Amino acid sequence: MNNLLVFPLLIPLCTAAVLIFLKNNVAAQRWISALSMLATASASAALLMKVKAEGIQTLHMSGWLPPYGIVFTADMLAALLVLAATAVSAFCLIYSFGTVGADRERHYYYPFMQFLMVGVNGSFLTGDLFNLFVCFEVMLISSYALIVLGGTKKQLRETLKYMLINILSSTLFVAAVAYLYGAVGTLNMADLSVRVAEAGQGGVLNAIAVLFLIVFSLKAGLFLFFWLPGSYGVPPAAVAALFGGLLTKVGLYALIRTFTLIFYHEPQATHGWIGWMAGATMVLGALGAIAYADVQRILNYNVVISVGFLAFGLAAGSKDSLDGAVFYLLHDMLAKALLFLLGGMIVHLAGTNKLKEMGGLIKRYPAVGWMFFAAALAVAGIPPLSGFAGKLLLIRGGLQEREYELAAISLASSLIVLYSLIRLFMHAFWGDEKARPGREPVPALSIGMLASTACLTVLVIAVGLGSEWVYRFVAEAGDTLMNPAAYIDAVLKE
Repeated sequence: MNNLLVFPLLIPLCTAAVLIFLKNNVAAQRWISALSMLATASASAALLMKVKAEGIQTLHMSGWLPPYGIVFTADMLAALLVLAATAVSAFCLIYSFGTVGADRERHYYYPFMQFLMVGVNGSFLTGDLFNLFVCFEVMLISSYALIVLGGTKKQLRETLKYMLINILSSTLFVAAVAYLYGAVGTLNMADLSVRVAEAGQGGVLNAIAVLFLIVFSLKAGLFLFFWLPGSYGVPPAAVAALFGGLLTKVGLYALIRTFTLIFYHEPQATHGWIGWMAGATMVLGALGAIAYADVQRILNYNVVISVGFLAFGLAAGSKDSLDGAVFYLLHDMLAKALLFLLGGMIVHLAGTNKLKEMGGLIKRYPAVGWMFFAAALAVAGIPPLSGFAGKLLLIRGGLQEREYELAAISLASSLIVLYSLIRLFMHAFWGDEKARPGREPVPALSIGMLASTACLTVLVIAVGLGSEWVYRFVAEAGDTLMNPAAYIDAVLKE
């Protein structure tokens, strides 16, 4: 039993409750939110090191042993993702100061951000499917509020679309959970793995597995991503970065956990569909990234490409491909958040999101330009930055499993990612500087904007340069995914 497991949820939950009563005191909300993020990051780092030193950690709430009680479980995958999610949230918070607008700050922006963290961290740490559903809903309800804050017509339209697709997926989630409980009589993930193995994954259980695949694919934006480009394009840059860095990753985590722990006995029933959707997602995302000429759409379709790329790792199912999926998942959380924050700065400086109306920013804002260039290279997988090691492992694992078509699509989509982001870089930073349409020149960027993006850039570079050290943690996470017995024994041993 390990009480440290609850702190990445408890700290933001208590913080959100306190912030609700400080609605009109923006300064206090900022300070308390920042201190809370620091405390959550410290707890997440301590949890990671405890998992590294002592193995998988479990917490049985109220003393009820599995499969009857609520269980939180931290293996290496969950601990890594909690730490990465907290880091992304912290830098998005710092960027928020002075950029999201006082009106949003006085209308519960910071409490909703903390509640979002509760949902994200809870999704990574929960050990049963019902609480995974609960944490998903906490995350989604918070995201609804964060998207719509500001109340513009475009926000309201995209929020409605975003809510409808997630209500549909949540309804299917409840149905899938009910069918699975009716079939095997438990919702604890470790116990489910045992029960499904004993019953034999076939017939009804394969149908339930496909239903879970649909649910988590909708939430991750895998193939059925039509809601994503519009929805992620309407909130402020800090919120878009939070969504681009975290929300689809929770859906991908749920896919990886479900199909390596519960429904892994007959991969031919599901993994072919995952591979097909991964390839289609990469292709369609690549077409979107080169078809549009505005900043938000380009970045949003790059999120879609990365979803397909990560699903490719699950479809291949080898040790290298799963290691690569974990490594690339960590990289993508950091790098996508950085890209969205820098994209927001570009739009702010240029006064427009249209590429043809931009130019010359490198003369006045060289630091922003070179940070964006580094982020673009990292996302494309250029060595020695953070995206290279994960992509190398993913493609090598795919080739080992003879997934030649998906490996080729992955390589081609990486080139499209590089092209789309370098095109954005060239339009925004080179050429003649264009006047901001109908506005005065923009003043200097705030310290919060520069500090948050600079720290993320350093992290992206450090993860790449220190990839051998990071891989020690990633390989342990991959071992657990390849060997579900380790997770099952840690949860059910008592």
